[in-house]
Amino acid sequence: MKLTADEQAMLDGKEGPAVQKAMELLVKYGEALGAERLVDTNNVCDANVYSPTPGLPPFDGHDHIFSQMSLDSDEILEIPKVKAFSCQLIGRMDSRHWRLQGIDQTTHDLILESESYNAAHGIQLMNTCTPYQIGNVPVKGEHCAWMESSAVVYINSVLGARSNVEGRESTAAAMLTGKIPYWGYHLESERRGTHYVTIEVPVESFMDWGLLGYFVGQAVGDKVPVIDNVKNSPNLSKLKHFGAAASTSGGVEMYHIPGVTAEARTVEEAFSGNKIYEKFRFGPEERRKVYEDLNRTGRDTNVDLVMLGCPHSSIQQIWEICNLLDGKKVHSNTQLWIFTPHPIRELADRIGYTKILEDAGAVLMSDTCPAIGRFLPKGTKVIATDSAKQVHYLPAIMHVQGWFGSTQDCISAAITGRWKGELQ
Repeated sequence: MKLTADEQAMLDGKEGPAVQKAMELLVKYGEALGAERLVDTNNVCDANVYSPTPGLPPFDGHDHIFSQMSLDSDEILEIPKVKAFSCQLIGRMDSRHWRLQGIDQTTHDLILESESYNAAHGIQLMNTCTPYQIGNVPVKGEHCAWMESSAVVYINSVLGARSNVEGRESTAAAMLTGKIPYWGYHLESERRGTHYVTIEVPVESFMDWGLLGYFVGQAVGDKVPVIDNVKNSPNLSKLKHFGAAASTSGGVEMYHIPGVTAEARTVEEAFSGNKIYEKFRFGPEERRKVYEDLNRTGRDTNVDLVMLGCPHSSIQQIWEICNLLDGKKVHSNTQLWIFTPHPIRELADRIGYTKILEDAGAVLMSDTCPAIGRFLPKGTKVIATDSAKQVHYLPAIMHVQGWFGSTQDCISAAITGRWKGELQ
């Protein structure tokens, strides 16, 4: 790997042992990937808030935690302030409803300590899987180093920024150095379309975009699909939902919708001379098969928890949920939890949406989700969600049954306590 003078200086230890360790990690990582050089980044998103984990040894302070967990170092390093603009992704705890999550006081206090440590080192406590909804909106061509698959596919595709799905160690190293290996979706050549998907059914609703995304991920794996024949331009929430589903079922980190996403005005521009490796159609049969696949764990129709907001809900989604509730009450045997970034929750507080939800018996949470935090209401056996990503992961992680459907289906389940969703 070819290093610039400033990169070599960091590797030689001229900016301290922690930065040296970070650069060593990036060089090894880059060489393993075949990267010829590093690239500057001033936009890093990482999950670095510590919470107690069974089986881990005790730590001697937060420098020790960062050194071992984020830089893979047995030595306790003095961690300096970050060099790159850096944001904390979704974590384990809702600062308002942590007791409802089942978090004990000791764990709560340790998480707050970890957040304070990160903030003191210059890390922005956004605590969401959707930083682009609350101020971190990278521009076209900007090199980033982000974790969180649903966020990476969004910024790559919709915004035209450039990032691979990074890990905790590589993003931590990027924070301290302002560098990341120049490979994968940082390269123009890797961002071109590889597979063609044509739509043969209307794709309009939020649920439609989740079904399409899950189908696309299953079809293309980790390649770059080009989605053709989209009749109605999707909004932020639908694109967020689509990308999350595609990255869940297959590992898609980049896609093109000609006329919608940042780097493709036409199908031809999306492929930019690349060979089309395979073609797929998304018709009625494919749509029904995906719907049945997403509902494969659902058996009992009595629903214990309705979970909305994966990825975290936009203010528009919260508005829509409030309209659907419209003075109704959540069933006594069912919980309705909605998840959103904390700045959007504060906006919902000011508008009055939080009160509408609470009056209905729902809870608006932030900073976490059941899959990351590993929590559900006590005794939960059956969940319902409008998220293809959450219904894919939560049954496996938490050993529950899962139903997938429209937001309307989910609100109906929350009110009646029973799942009656079906594919329209």
